[in-house]
Amino acid sequence: MTASWLKEVPGAVELAVLVQPRASRTRVLGEHDGMLKIQLAAPPVDGEANAALLEFLAKQLGVPKRQVSLVSGDTSRRKRVRVEGLGAARAEAVMSGTT
Repeated sequence: MTASWLKEVPGAVELAVLVQPRASRTRVLGEHDGMLKIQLAAPPVDGEANAALLEFLAKQLGVPKRQVSLVSGDTSRRKRVRVEGLGAARAEAVMSGTT
């Protein structure tokens, strides 16, 4: 059983993310209302928070930034992020901090 915030799609996984911009530092807080809550140091201005989120996820999951894209939620705190070439088990292990 995978986490509620994680969905496997052909060749990729999608993460349901709840973003908290302007935090003191960027980090994963864990599951919150069925979504993965992530604090971002970046402000929600001119797409800065979105860029910071994609960069952070790529780094955490060990994939090139080009494999991480925003599917929906461009201006919302609730976002869907697609990560190409990554399995659900690996994504869940890394984001849950069990690796």
